[in-house]
Amino acid sequence: MIRSDSANDPTGTGRGEDGSRRLPAQALVRTARGRFAGPAPKIFLRRLGAADFVQTVTIFGAVLLMSALPFVIIVSSLANHRIDIDLSRHLGLNRQGADLVGQLFVTSPTHPVADIVIPLIIAVAGTLAVANSLQVIYERTFGQEQRGWRDILRYLTWVGVLFGVLVAESVISPPVRASLGPVGGGFVTYAGVAAFFWWTMYFLLARRVPARILVRPALLTALLWIGLDLFSSVYFSSEIISDSRLYGKIGAVFSLLTWFIAIGAVIVLGTALGATWEERKGRLGGPVAGSAGTASQSPPGEPKDGSSA
Repeated sequence: MIRSDSANDPTGTGRGEDGSRRLPAQALVRTARGRFAGPAPKIFLRRLGAADFVQTVTIFGAVLLMSALPFVIIVSSLANHRIDIDLSRHLGLNRQGADLVGQLFVTSPTHPVADIVIPLIIAVAGTLAVANSLQVIYERTFGQEQRGWRDILRYLTWVGVLFGVLVAESVISPPVRASLGPVGGGFVTYAGVAAFFWWTMYFLLARRVPARILVRPALLTALLWIGLDLFSSVYFSSEIISDSRLYGKIGAVFSLLTWFIAIGAVIVLGTALGATWEERKGRLGGPVAGSAGTASQSPPGEPKDGSSA
């Protein structure tokens, strides 16, 4: 026999028999259950599965280390700028950790053309591979057809913008943090990172996903980025020192690889969380697994498992 709430509230006023105000516990439980026990976790895991999370972040981190970092090092060397200072700042390293990272990079006032051209070409090609990997992450997460290397001009443009952003950030960030403090500087960093990732998604997806749908993924990616900054500041100094003692100078490289993999995880998780949010709001269809790891977009309101209604 099912008891109605009126059995516990004979007056019908929402008060108990002793006259005290009774909390609608059952209603609160039902509300919480409906809010938090929905399909959001399943949607999120499906998005991560579409992006092939573990393999993607590992390969992305390795490509960053072997391709994008050499490109930045070469260009920074040509500009007589020390990349190790920027890396140490982003990693939040203490003096000892920064010194160990600095030992990995040797700058030279002279740059023989024969010694630079071939490494620069290889580094540029690798950096284009980073842009391609990033595009694949977004295409899989948002259920878009993969365009591949026919977008090479788009990759070149993205690499150029990325390098400009890195240069601007290295110049602007220190005085901003000095004048606004760590909290104010953190808000500026958050806004800049969110804007960059929003534009990156919109540009690499070739406007196939509406700009408004990409706002939440960009905001969540930037939030995770700030979280990675905070985590790095308390983790990587001791990790680099420990790895360097255990493996020598190459130990610092292992720590950098870990950081680059973490960057890949931030990008994939932030994008998947934002896409999940948009799908829950009914503004984005779910990715439907296709052949060879591709995905196609399932329009909102249509069955996402291929079955008919």
